[in-house]
Amino acid sequence: MTDKFLFRLIKTDGAARRGEIVTPHGTVQTPAFMPVGTQATVKGLAPEAVHATGAEIVLGNTYHLMLRPGAERIAELGGLHKFMNWPHPILTDSGGFQVMSLSELRKLDENAVTFRSHLDGAMITLSPERAIEVQTLLGADISMQLDECLKLPAERGEIERAMRLSLRWAERSKKAFDGSAKGRALFGIVQGGDDAGLRGESARALVDIGFDGYAIGGLAVGEPQAVMLATVAEVARVLPADRPRYLMGVGTPDDLIEAVARGIDMFDCVLPTRNGRHGMAFTRFGPVNLANARHATDSRPLDAEAAHAAARDYSRAYLHHLTKANEILGAILLSTVNLSYYQELMGGMRAAIAVGRFDEFRRQTKAQWVQGDIPAL
Repeated sequence: MTDKFLFRLIKTDGAARRGEIVTPHGTVQTPAFMPVGTQATVKGLAPEAVHATGAEIVLGNTYHLMLRPGAERIAELGGLHKFMNWPHPILTDSGGFQVMSLSELRKLDENAVTFRSHLDGAMITLSPERAIEVQTLLGADISMQLDECLKLPAERGEIERAMRLSLRWAERSKKAFDGSAKGRALFGIVQGGDDAGLRGESARALVDIGFDGYAIGGLAVGEPQAVMLATVAEVARVLPADRPRYLMGVGTPDDLIEAVARGIDMFDCVLPTRNGRHGMAFTRFGPVNLANARHATDSRPLDAEAAHAAARDYSRAYLHHLTKANEILGAILLSTVNLSYYQELMGGMRAAIAVGRFDEFRRQTKAQWVQGDIPAL
């Protein structure tokens, strides 16, 4: 254990990067995927089950946790790690995504965003300073600045306004964070929509402010994948090589492998668990929709050679039955399958980068995906 936050860049292969993030609660191998634990839980899975999939870090949500049970209460109970029985690293988002997703319940001005709680209607103010205070109370290893996230497409003037507000909030977040806790890190968030010039300006300004890592926010919010990846490539070229790079809220297995190819180190997304709860499995053969009738008599496992037993020990027919019967076990098993596959994918990318064979791994992995929902012969 250490009382410092460190990022070590171990190997590069083209733009793809192999590294590790060292925190007071452990080390995270990168590229890394963070399961989303919005309300201090990865839905349906015990913390030890999440860790058994290979996850080394999870994400918690500032907005939801400050509403219920409250950041002050979590602090009194020993912090988020102890509260949710997750002794490993935790990253907390700042509430910026809710500025977009709960737009009908909030008002925004220069100072802060004011929400009407979706729980009881109470008015809640979230400023850059309060966002940092909440994340400090939670005890996050990695905290995020408060920003404004926009849905795309959007008018350039609106994109520029939100980007410049996010930069001013970045400065305030940094000032509020400095010296708040030993070993904790603060990441700035690059905004600018799908405008390359605004993205570059945002990234350079954040680097001038100086953060422990840099996130790319405001993507996977309605734009085509090609636009997202082009934006990622442009921003990554501006960001310093000695800091981790985090693409927020992304994504599909294809998104992950293509973003790693463009220099990204960290990801989070609800997709593996959300889709698992609705009968979709991600495997090395591609996605499998267990709700499809073709699986009702299929005795094959999802993947007989998978690292995790959840994909090896249950037939597709049984998983189809659980899905159609809306049984909780089906959601649990498929969420586990999906998180396991995501971690296997990240591990495969790390190994390939380490030996200079990332492009080969990328081609072979994508070629194999097409087999996912093909019926048995």
